[in-house]
Amino acid sequence: MSALELDVTDDVAWKAAFATVLARYGRLDALVNNAGIASFRDIETIEDAEWHRTMAVNVDGTFFGCRQAVIAMKATGGGSIVNISSIAGIIGGRNTIAYNAAKGAVRLLTKSVALYCAHKKYAIRCNSVHPTFIQTPMVDAVVNVSRDPEATAAALAASVPLGRIGHAHEVADMLLYLVSDESQFVTGSEFVIDGGYTAA
Repeated sequence: MSALELDVTDDVAWKAAFATVLARYGRLDALVNNAGIASFRDIETIEDAEWHRTMAVNVDGTFFGCRQAVIAMKATGGGSIVNISSIAGIIGGRNTIAYNAAKGAVRLLTKSVALYCAHKKYAIRCNSVHPTFIQTPMVDAVVNVSRDPEATAAALAASVPLGRIGHAHEVADMLLYLVSDESQFVTGSEFVIDGGYTAA
C-alpha cells in the first residue's frame, strides 16, 4: 500500500500520479473520485473565487480523474470508476448554489462516461454515489462553526428520516460493491445513501 500527493485540480498532476501507479502495479482496476469541498453561499452572496474553486475541486477534479482512468483502464482490460456526488446533486438548496451545480455536474458527467465506455466496449463501468450528512470532517466543520454545535448536529440528524447522521463505513460498503465484480452489470447509475432524506 502506498500514498501519493495529488492536486486534483491539476491535470498534469493526475497524469503523473497515474504513471506512478501503472509503473508500480502494472494496471488500474478502480478509481474513486472522492475529493470535494462544500460551499454555503446563495446566488447573491457567492464570490467568483469561491464559485471557481468549488467547481475546480468537485467538477474539474472528477473530470481529470475519469479521463486518466479511462485511458489507463482501457489498456489493461477495464475497471470501475466511482464518483462521489451528493444528494445536493439531485435536490437543490437555497444557500448551496455552487455545491449544487458542482455535484449535479458530477452526476451527469458520470452518466456520460458510462455511456461512452459502453459504446466503445472498454469494459469500464462508471457510477455515482450520493450521500447525505455523513460523519466526516466536512460535516464536523459545519457543525463546529455553528453557534450551537450540539443543536446543529441534532437538527441534521432529525432531518434524516432514519433519525441519524450516516457513518463513513456505510458509504465505503457501497463503494466496495461498486468497484467489485459483484456489480459487473451496473453502470451509469446513481446510488443514494441518505437514510430516506430524498424520499421525504
